[in-house]
Amino acid sequence: MPRPYAESRPLPPYRALFAVDAKDFTGLPAAQHGPVSRLIPQLVDQALERADLHRLRDAQRFPANTGDGVVFGFDPVHLPFVLWPFLGVLDDVLGSYNRQAVGPRIRLRASVHVGPLPDEGEPGDGNGTARNDLHRLLDSRPVKAILAAASEEVTHLAAIISERVYEDVVRGAYTGLHPDRCVEVPATVEGKNFSQRAWLYVPSPSGNLVRAGVRPREEPVDAIPEAPAAEPGERAGRAYGGNSQQVGEGVAMMGDVGGDFTYTAPATTYRGTNQHWGGGDNVSGDKRIGDGGHR
Repeated sequence: MPRPYAESRPLPPYRALFAVDAKDFTGLPAAQHGPVSRLIPQLVDQALERADLHRLRDAQRFPANTGDGVVFGFDPVHLPFVLWPFLGVLDDVLGSYNRQAVGPRIRLRASVHVGPLPDEGEPGDGNGTARNDLHRLLDSRPVKAILAAASEEVTHLAAIISERVYEDVVRGAYTGLHPDRCVEVPATVEGKNFSQRAWLYVPSPSGNLVRAGVRPREEPVDAIPEAPAAEPGERAGRAYGGNSQQVGEGVAMMGDVGGDFTYTAPATTYRGTNQHWGGGDNVSGDKRIGDGGHR
């Protein structure tokens, strides 16, 4: 076991990393776990084939089936093509499957990262800080919340890209993925000592995401106005009105408060006493939008 900082040693090779995780996998009946676990890598390989990434598909490093997803390493030379067009193609493949499937819908979260990892054909290859961060990004609040908020009919994939990949590949203009397609988010994981800046990319945002105008925080949390008193016959709760809404953590969509985003849309009023995000997937309460009084 090498002692940290006792001596210098060669830096392991840099490996790009890709992982996907299925939304609501644990909520499926036990009998469907095995088939879905086998289906996900098939859909990923199909997308790699359609994106003309045959070499990447055949040269994956330390691939693993995680039960509700897959993870593998690869040569960073392929990173630009994984971001674009592969993520978009994967979204299309999932959409085609979901439109004709008789079983559960397959909606995925994806994370992309890069870093030094051992890769010498030995047990333990692929394990290290970069691999840990990849999975933390995959489990982070923003990517979970954005997929939960989006329409299941339209949005089949939400991806989170690490700061290192974004700076080197996207900002470096090595990929067809334009920076304006990405949203900066603080990636945190409930119950874990993890916080990094990252970037969300949703290949097919549903109308409610577009209407919400999701963008990074710009105003302090204390700019949120105090809730007015409830009208007769209505339950007391917090109210948010106006054209700009700032929230603290998670994601804000269509007037529902989750956080880590600023919400911009026509005047919206929300009242409710029972709102719970937990890991970022669950929201409840009454919602009123505009002057139409829709609930």
